[in-house]
Formats: sequence, C-alpha cells, structure tokens
Amino acid sequence: MAVRRDDFPLPDLDDPLTAPFFAGAARGELLVPKCTACGAYVWYPAATCPHDAGELEWTPVSGRGTLFSWAVVRRAFLPAFDDKVPFVTALVALDEDPAVRLCTYIVDADAESLTPDTPVHVQFRPLEFSTVPGRAVVVPMFSLK
Repeated sequence: MAVRRDDFPLPDLDDPLTAPFFAGAARGELLVPKCTACGAYVWYPAATCPHDAGELEWTPVSGRGTLFSWAVVRRAFLPAFDDKVPFVTALVALDEDPAVRLCTYIVDADAESLTPDTPVHVQFRPLEFSTVPGRAVVVPMFSLK
C-alpha cells in the first residue's frame, strides 16, 4: 500500500497507536507503553499487551540505553533523504527493558567509532525534510553518553 500523506516521510501524528509517543517527544519525554497487569514494556505500540491482553499505559522511561545495531546510510533511498546522507539509523535497547529496541537516529557521533553496547541517551530533535517545507516533528534521537 502506498503512503499518500502530504507530509510523508514525517511520522503520522494522527495514528492512534503512536500519537502519544510523538506527543511525549514534543514535550521532551520518552514514553513507552507498559502493561498495567503484568508490567511488561511493549514495543511496537499495540492496542493491548501481547503477553496477557492487559491494558497499556504510556510510561516515561529514562532515555538511557545501549546501541544494539546500526547502519550507516550513504545513499538516499527517497528524494526526501538526499540532503541527509550520510546518517546513522539504529536500534537502541532501552535500559528499562533491553528487549525494547527503538528504531532511531544516532546523532553527534562519528559513525566509524560506534560499537555494540555503547551507552547512549535520548536527544529530542526536530525531524524535517526538504520535501515537506515548513513542517517538522520532534522525535527522539540518541547520542553517545
């Protein structure tokens, strides 16, 4: 299915599953759903807990984690990314639950110096694209501690 939003590739702030995540980021809070019944953190957001179908509550987390995996993107895969390359995308394992791995960007770091399990911390920054002028969404990105 093709994405047909005028602001693509910015995140969809109206998606009911992820809107609280981006609202938290806009306030400078990193939020992750947590089951009110079993206490498990759940990522990617879902309607109910995948472990016990319990209710999920958006919960602040520390913003600390470790670098699980990453890739240096050197070639733009969409025109919106032409002026961003090279950049580093990554999976960051959160300290609260290393099984929760956020897909994110690594910023303010030399890509060649990255190693597995490097400690990182959240930075809230605007994500913007030249193909969507005048629009930006604050998202969590991570930098080295």
